[in-house]
Amino acid sequence: MKTQQTAEGVARPAGRPRSEKAEKAIVEATLDLLGDGIGVSELSIEAIAARAGVGKTTIYRRWTNKEDLVVDALASLKPPIPLSRGGSVRDDLVTYLRVIREESRHQRTRCIMNIAMTDTERHPRLAERFREIAIKPRREVVLAVLRRGIDSGELRADLDVEVAMGMLSGAIIWHVKWSDPDEEISEDLPERIVDEALKGFRPREA
Repeated sequence: MKTQQTAEGVARPAGRPRSEKAEKAIVEATLDLLGDGIGVSELSIEAIAARAGVGKTTIYRRWTNKEDLVVDALASLKPPIPLSRGGSVRDDLVTYLRVIREESRHQRTRCIMNIAMTDTERHPRLAERFREIAIKPRREVVLAVLRRGIDSGELRADLDVEVAMGMLSGAIIWHVKWSDPDEEISEDLPERIVDEALKGFRPREA
């Protein structure tokens, strides 16, 4: 069978191109069902096909299994972290935390991200692919910002960038996931977290 090379470098059978409309409908149907509270284990290709208005074969032509489809659907919810434009480390870190805060405001995003975080033991391959597609790129961006801060002298030369990244991410996730649901998350929360963290991240005065 003839194949053609995709932008991702994956060989695909030559012929009629994929329907972007169908793919979008399938991804949206998957997100809707997960957002309704259906777990990954209970989710079925049949239910996705029915919600998307397509046949099961249409799904299997694009994804070999349910886990691959779920990973792509979850990854589509992760907006890219804006790349650094060479501004201050503070501004870049605040931008990063703002993205996480915005995600927490959407019920479907919150529900699906909880599934991605809690179904890892039952679906280790899904968890691994999700880390590669959605988590690792963000991690690299934040680490690059912190390392740039060390190089520029904005941050301490001996700063443990792995721990610093965990402190920033953990603080915002704690507030959006574990704070009182009746308590409104303040608009300036990202700035407050970054400013507190930078008190320890910055070079010590002689």
